[in-house]
Parts: sequence; C-alpha cells; structure tokens
Amino acid sequence: MALGSDIEWTESTWNPVTGCTKVSPGCAHCYAERMARRLCAMGQPNYRNGFAVTTHPHTLALPLGWRAPQVIFVNSMSDLFHPEVPDEFVHQVFDIMRRADWHTFQVLTKRADRLATMAPQLPWPPNVWVGVSVENEAFCGRIDHLRQVPAAVRFVSFEPLLGSVGTLNLDGINWAIVGGESGPGARPMSPEWAIAIRDQCVDAGIPFFFKQWGGVRKRQAGRHLDGRLWNQWPVIPCASSSSSSS
Repeated sequence: MALGSDIEWTESTWNPVTGCTKVSPGCAHCYAERMARRLCAMGQPNYRNGFAVTTHPHTLALPLGWRAPQVIFVNSMSDLFHPEVPDEFVHQVFDIMRRADWHTFQVLTKRADRLATMAPQLPWPPNVWVGVSVENEAFCGRIDHLRQVPAAVRFVSFEPLLGSVGTLNLDGINWAIVGGESGPGARPMSPEWAIAIRDQCVDAGIPFFFKQWGGVRKRQAGRHLDGRLWNQWPVIPCASSSSSSS
C-alpha cells in the first residue's frame, strides 16, 4: 500500500527520488533532510546516501499496485526537477503517473525553471497536478514559470511562508496553499502575510487551503485562520475520499 502522509493537503506520498540541495531560504530548516539523516542512521536502504540526490528505479511501479484511488504527493523527500535527476528518469515517473490514472498525483518543485523547460516534452493527463513553492515575494517568479505548464491543476504552495508576497498575479493558477514553518528553528509567520494571500485568492475565486501556523509545536498553534478552517480544494479529476471541497 502507499505510504500514508500527515501532510494536510495530500493522502499519501511516493518517493522515486530522495535527497535534495538547498536552493532558497525556505530550505534552511528542511524537514526532509532531518528525516533522511535519521532514516540513514536507522539503516533504511533507500536512504543509504543520506540526503544526497538518489533515484530509486525499484519504486517506479509502486503506484500501479495501489488499487484504491489516492491523492499522492510526489517526492515529499526530494524535488523531481532537481538538476541531478536525469531527464529520462523524470519521463519514467510521468509515464507511471499517466498509466496510474485512477490516482491524483501532486508534483511540487522549487526548480520552476527546469519544470517549464521540460514541460513541453512531458505528458500532462488530468490526474497530474503541478505546483511550485514560494516563500516570499523574491520567489514569485516561480509562478510565471508554472503558468507555462499545461497541467490540469496548477497550484502554489506558500510554504514555509517567510514574508509578504505582495500583489500576486494568479492568472492560470487553480489552487493556493499557505503554511508556516514547523520544527526546530521554525521562523514565525505573520498573520498579515497569510491573510493577504487568502484575500487575493477569494477575490480571484481560487480555492485556498490553510495548512498550519507552524512553530516548534505546530499542533498547539492549530490550523484556524480568521476563526475558521480553510480546506478548499480545486476540482479533482480523480475522485478520492478526502478531496471534496469544503
């Protein structure tokens, strides 16, 4: 079966690639790096290289064996569009996602430039969503790259939100997620930053998902923004139990 996830905006994870390198301020306290080093110390074979970028061909076919439809986050422990991941391997991952059309796959990257460059070469069936991470206004250019991708659902993950993102151009964007940083050394998120994104999404008619305030003890901080939960989802081509709009 798939590996269940505690990430609020997905159901399961699939990691045909593990490991990454830091590319922007949001990477400073990477949860995946901490977890990979722990798994390496425990002798987990897929993390024998620690957090070095490593492809895992033996995991490629796994989603084909998961018969129950699921929303699957692709590479919670890496970035599929990292420059050290060969083009051929990216194509293999996309072929599996195309074939496993009863699942919904969520591909998230900080390497938006490589995503845009490779997009014309890749299949984009309706069950493959793609998103970019944006932590502050300096990295909103990633959204411009995202707009070039012919995916059925294009989303922006403002996680960890480390500063204001200013006035957004949300043309062609189908979903926005906001979350504060959690874990050791977590940097605080100002409510004004999150509310500003929420308000722009509401004005543009874009589903908005508030993941968490974050902090060292994120469960204590909770998930309410302005007194309510924001669990909105885009229209999902592949039905799944937890993915209806609310």
